Amino acid sequence: MDTKELLKRIRRLEIKAKGLTKHIFSGEYHSAFKGTGMAFSEVRDYHLGDDVRTIDWNVTARFNAPHVKVFDEERELNLMLIIDVSGSSDFGSSKKTKKDLALELAAVLSFSALSNNDKVGAIFISNQVEKYIAPEKGKKHALYILREFIKLKPMSKGTDIKQGLKFFRNTQKKRSIAFLISDFIDEDFLEELKMSRKKHDMIAIRLIDEAEREILDMGLVQLYNSETGITTWVNSKSAHFRSAQKEKFTHQEEKLFYDFQKSGIDYTSISTSEDFIKPLIKLFQNR
Repeated sequence: MDTKELLKRIRRLEIKAKGLTKHIFSGEYHSAFKGTGMAFSEVRDYHLGDDVRTIDWNVTARFNAPHVKVFDEERELNLMLIIDVSGSSDFGSSKKTKKDLALELAAVLSFSALSNNDKVGAIFISNQVEKYIAPEKGKKHALYILREFIKLKPMSKGTDIKQGLKFFRNTQKKRSIAFLISDFIDEDFLEELKMSRKKHDMIAIRLIDEAEREILDMGLVQLYNSETGITTWVNSKSAHFRSAQKEKFTHQEEKLFYDFQKSGIDYTSISTSEDFIKPLIKLFQNR
């Protein structure tokens, strides 16, 4: 992708993400992710209905009239995007790949953080950490994250979510909101996720493609594993084969949902063929 096309794509992402953030996600994001505490703002006259526990008795005595303390939410949150960029992220049977969907989610989440004056950073992972961008504020930084995501050419096609989570914990000493965005075609990462959950607010978003759930009858076809490079011939005409694949996918989905729920981790799955707005809003509202 040349520089001109890269800038055009980033501009389109910015316009779409800003529009969604302004009209939909900004308020939902703010409600879903509270600040770290309350900070004193000012003292004002007591109004009927004010909580009596907020009365400032010193000021009240001085002016011989009731006054209350006003507090504002202390935000200053860190939003970290932990994004799986392994070989399987390039898969997509509709108009977009999993990577395209992850990019759109990253744009909306980044601008939601930006509109709430929060910092945002990113960790791109395969079976190693491909790139780390420390959290900062500002539009320029949000666009930098998107640009680096688009330009990124991963060194590896494999997946090891554990490595990414370890790196996340080692670099983020301050409590953060972390979105782990992946298709979760991996094993043995749950314990690392639980460890991260002890200090950070972890949210998991699984990216799926309907062709993984429902294999069409296309006769004898060659399947290519983009992470291992192995190709396999299968008979998709076989109803038994298609049924077995669908059952396997459903079992994986149910297991992930159970494991995340048991671990206290908010979770949703989003398909490359659907609008991500509704599932993302539902995720925020459920918090």
